[in-house]
Amino acid sequence: MNYYSTLGVMLWGYMTLWFLISLIKRRNDVADVAWGVGFVLLAWTSFFLSGGSGARGILVGILVSIWGLRLSWHIHARHRGKPEDFRYTTWRREWGKWFYARSYAQVYLLQGALLFLVALPMLIINRRPRGTVGFLGGVGVCVWLFGFLFESIGDAELARFARDPHNRRKILQTGLWQYTRHPNYFGEVVQWWGIWLLAVGVPGGGWFGIIGPLTITFLILKVSGIPMLEKKMAENPDFTDYKRRTSVFLPWIPKR
Repeated sequence: MNYYSTLGVMLWGYMTLWFLISLIKRRNDVADVAWGVGFVLLAWTSFFLSGGSGARGILVGILVSIWGLRLSWHIHARHRGKPEDFRYTTWRREWGKWFYARSYAQVYLLQGALLFLVALPMLIINRRPRGTVGFLGGVGVCVWLFGFLFESIGDAELARFARDPHNRRKILQTGLWQYTRHPNYFGEVVQWWGIWLLAVGVPGGGWFGIIGPLTITFLILKVSGIPMLEKKMAENPDFTDYKRRTSVFLPWIPKR
């Protein structure tokens, strides 16, 4: 098998394993934990498949590992001791007798395919590991760092807010959350545009690798990120005013 086929088979096995874990735990939101760790596995598998050399590949592997492990741990901690995430509970009810088949296909296999697409700039970098990082790569690292800090701070603010029982049934509207309704999603998208900038210096990384950040941007803005969460947030009476004042995605000065 060639480079990409080998990675695809490995990813299929990885997502199938998480599907089996979901059956044991009887909760499909373990797929969210699998998301970040999957990128880490893909990063280093692709790196060593290509000979394990190149400063650019090592750098990207480190950046993706920091992001992926932090995200998976954060989601695991958020889910621990709580019921299954509302999105998966809804699907469990709607899918009925087809729940297990649709879960495997629409949650795990589909997520594996999307993970592969988002990771393309990283895979291209590791496929052709030679060459220095360069100026544009340095800009990419700075963009990634900005996105990582934005996502991490946003997650920390939300976790701290949720721990306070006085904030039950309230919406966080301070810190980064006063400038965008989804600072964690914004930070995640920015990081992958940073990884793409690192790939631009590699043959094919610019025009082919751009599939990665475009995919995660589309997913967050139009599919499983913001649309599903805002539908849930709309049940809160405070959301109408918060929505009017606060930018949905790009950070901006709140309206008065």
